[in-house]
Amino acid sequence: MMDWTDTHCRVFHRILAPGARLYTEMVHANAVIHGDRQRLLGFDASEHPLALQLGGSDPALLAQAARIAADWGYDEVNLNCGCPSDRVQAGRFGACLMREPELVGECVAAMVAAVDIPVTVKCRLGVDQDNDYAAFAGFVDRQVQAGAAMVVVHARNAWLQGLSPKENREVPPLRYDWAYRLKAERPALPVVLNGGLATVEAAQAQLAHVDGVMLGRAAYHDPYVLHLLEAAQTGAPLRSREELLQQMRPYVESQLQAGLALKHITRHLLGLYHGQPGGRGFRKVLSEGAHRPGADWALVEQAVQVTRDQAERAA
Repeated sequence: MMDWTDTHCRVFHRILAPGARLYTEMVHANAVIHGDRQRLLGFDASEHPLALQLGGSDPALLAQAARIAADWGYDEVNLNCGCPSDRVQAGRFGACLMREPELVGECVAAMVAAVDIPVTVKCRLGVDQDNDYAAFAGFVDRQVQAGAAMVVVHARNAWLQGLSPKENREVPPLRYDWAYRLKAERPALPVVLNGGLATVEAAQAQLAHVDGVMLGRAAYHDPYVLHLLEAAQTGAPLRSREELLQQMRPYVESQLQAGLALKHITRHLLGLYHGQPGGRGFRKVLSEGAHRPGADWALVEQAVQVTRDQAERAA
């Protein structure tokens, strides 16, 4: 979710799903140590519980980055061993680490020794043509031995040659049964399932087998699904998209007063009316207007009104 789940996105998602655990975009340990920490690590207090997802393969650097994350107030540090992009492979982190369980274990152990907050791992089932459940389970066991408190399983392989990152989220077949088996054989280990989950029904069906589900791009493109899942899980009453959107107003106006351009926030709102009558009008108004100088909350109100008008005409 690099370049997607920034703090503005997460504030919006927290409004939609008060009980969810939110994760940052992946940030390399070197960037945490040497980069602009306010830009990379800054977050709003409403985002808790919040996990920082780190990339890297140097135990000492990851430990230092984890300490910084804890000092900034994060609730969890998650090591990404699942991202398949070329940039990640070139830096020897992400999914290619699935074939280096000992190195990952050293990284996890160093991070665990450095902080008091939970250290967790996100992984795939394997790399390329790997088809050995024992190797996957062994990878997980090594990280638990090192102190990992939870594992998030993206339940498909990462193909490092011949597929783009987008294709890697769609082409390798899903094998939820591996995650189910992992949990059944290790009942004390918290296992969270990721991959191919786009609806409330699909997400809830997994909870008979694992401890939780992680939604990524599906929740970004259709964020209201987060609210539907929150209601299904907690029994909280459903609220309308418009009512939820209105809760963003104080945050948006505070950010505008601080000098932020509206476009940096509204890009995360575009999917709110996904699949709904008037949704195209909502996206069009925000997309065309948010970049203009002086754009403010009135543009959001305009987008909502256009959506209402189009929905009424379609009814």
